[in-house]
Parts: sequence; structure tokens; C-alpha cells
Amino acid sequence: MTEESRDNNGRPILNIEGERVALGPIRRDLLPLYKRWINDLHTMRTLDLPPRPLTMEQEQDWYDRQSKAEDDVPFTIYERETLRPIGNTGLHSVDHRNRTAAFGIMIGEPECRGKGYGTETTRLLLDYAFSALGLHNIILTVFEYNPAAIRAYNKAGF
Repeated sequence: MTEESRDNNGRPILNIEGERVALGPIRRDLLPLYKRWINDLHTMRTLDLPPRPLTMEQEQDWYDRQSKAEDDVPFTIYERETLRPIGNTGLHSVDHRNRTAAFGIMIGEPECRGKGYGTETTRLLLDYAFSALGLHNIILTVFEYNPAAIRAYNKAGF
């Protein structure tokens, strides 16, 4: 773990904490893990990505864009009990004038799916969007063939 991604106790920096998950900044040292997640073809289909391998260079380009974007707010999702990174989430195309953003989430660790982590992450990020950022409308795109995501979003209030 790089120095800038840890607090004084050696823990990852956490911006938002829930009961079961916590959200912190995306991290360059986690790029190999992010790359593994995004190269899972089952995961790719739920993100509307083309079914093709993504290289480390492409993942680094994604990280560089996300870490500098002023209209995106990306997070790493952690399992709170273990502080293990389990996915990514974020608000994209944040428009402060019109108070809108698009929501995205990926639970990258297959064994962490179906445990309520996605639902809690969605609730935490919606609270952040409406309370901290003062947004009024969050846009969600979900595919009919992703019933797990639909259940999580319904439970979270979409």
C-alpha cells in the first residue's frame, strides 16, 4: 500500500463508513486488483463493456482519468470488517449546476456478491450525493439481465 493511500495507523483512507462496507479513494497500488476485476467477463457484461481483455495500460489510463476528473467521484469499496477492497463505485458526469450525476458500481470480488454490500454501498453513495454534494437527481442505467443489481437498487431506494 502506498503511503498516500494510508492513514497514520496504516489503514486505507476511508471517506464514508457504513455497517458492512466503507468507501475510500481509488488507489494506484490497487490497479492490479482493479484489472483482475474488470477482466472477469461475467462482471464485464453487467457494465456494458465489450467482452475483450483489458491491459494494465488501459487500467492505468482509466485511473489517470478518474483521479484527475473534476466531474467524477470514484471510490474503492472495502469490506469494513477486514478492510479488503471488494469493488468500485462512483458518481459520474457530476453536474453541479443542474444537480445531477450518474451512478455506477461494481462488486469485483465474486464471493462478495449477494451479501448486501452492493445495496449498502448504493445507499451510502446516494446519501453522499444528496446530502454532501447537494444533488437532486441520480441517473441509473441497469440491464434487465442483471436481476441482482435490480434487487440491490430497489432495496436502496431507486
